[in-house]
Amino acid sequence: MDQTGQKYLIGRQPILNRDEQICAYELLFRSADSLSSANVSDASQATASVILNTLAGFGIQQILGNHQGFINLELDILMSDSLELLPKDMVVLELLETLEVTPELIERCRELKEAGFVLALDDHDYDPIYEELYKIVEIVKVDLMATPVDTLGATIECYRNYQFKLLAEKVESKEEFLKCLDLGFDYFQGYYFARPAVIEKKKIDEGGAALLKLMRQMMDDADIEEIEKTFRSSPGLTYKLLLLVNSVSYAGLQKIQTVRHAISMLGRAQIKRWVQLALFATDDSHATENPLVDMAAVRGGFMEQMATACPRLRSNREAPDQAFMTGILSLLESLYDIPMGQIAEELNLSEEVQQALVDREGVYGSLLALAEALEQVDFSTASALLETLSIPYNTVMEAQLKAYNWQAGMQ
Repeated sequence: MDQTGQKYLIGRQPILNRDEQICAYELLFRSADSLSSANVSDASQATASVILNTLAGFGIQQILGNHQGFINLELDILMSDSLELLPKDMVVLELLETLEVTPELIERCRELKEAGFVLALDDHDYDPIYEELYKIVEIVKVDLMATPVDTLGATIECYRNYQFKLLAEKVESKEEFLKCLDLGFDYFQGYYFARPAVIEKKKIDEGGAALLKLMRQMMDDADIEEIEKTFRSSPGLTYKLLLLVNSVSYAGLQKIQTVRHAISMLGRAQIKRWVQLALFATDDSHATENPLVDMAAVRGGFMEQMATACPRLRSNREAPDQAFMTGILSLLESLYDIPMGQIAEELNLSEEVQQALVDREGVYGSLLALAEALEQVDFSTASALLETLSIPYNTVMEAQLKAYNWQAGMQ
């Protein structure tokens, strides 16, 4: 199949462990044709084709990095030999809740497990009819929208008789996460981590203030002496940035010991980006597994690529950098107790970027809305925005792959 001729979108949702670190992603695919298709089987077939061709054509590691990928499977693809295309150690095969439990299905699942695949039950409610599958699957996903966490006690007790692990999906608040944690869930999926309660947001501390100052210096092309002076005023900031650079960009190749060394290796433009990401990072070796760091990096990188494909921005040399910065900064309110309007004002951002961040207006606002729609797997909204922006579908997957690669330090 010709990859460049395909029109489809991909959604990649983080799956977190009990330490709230990313351990996997769920991949959701939708072809442009299936967005308007009333025929469910046609849509299913199109999606199946996209899954196999995308993963075989691009290589799943480009999409997932070093993490596993959860993939929804309809019956036809589950029973197909085409599954052999997928790397067993990198995928989790999700059995949709619509699948009928038959002897043939159970036997196929046994074969797949013996072949080395990990299987999961998607959007699942306990039912004795699944007894044989409960002995085969390694993960059971529970949809908190369909089964509220406060009603799960008896169900969890039934599950304790089996060896599989539990994944809570559509976790939308910190409170839900904590309740699921107490119930013994192992994995969590949902955007609660991007919407912490106001009381949990961090005050902008010395390190954060220094980062904002440093970001403005980088934007103003300040002298290296001024930049280093800012770093010297905040040892914690120096550690945070160098930790991020070491762990993401040059992991295993060369340790960066000084700010000047880092700048000489990466260049100012790249350092500016690490500064933006450092606002989200924690001071530990798992900084890059922080879901907010991951989301900010992918959002910024994706918007940068989309800006180069947007006809309305082609004459603007600064557009890719402005789009990247818009994506990164758009998540700051999730982390700090500081209004977006104040952030935009303190950084002296252009009017276009301010409009995008504060009101989601203008072309950057549309690019931001597009990135957010794909994160939420809202393919219909994403499709409409692509039409508005006059951006062809076949540039989206390429842009997403570059963003994923950049975030993982694979380029």
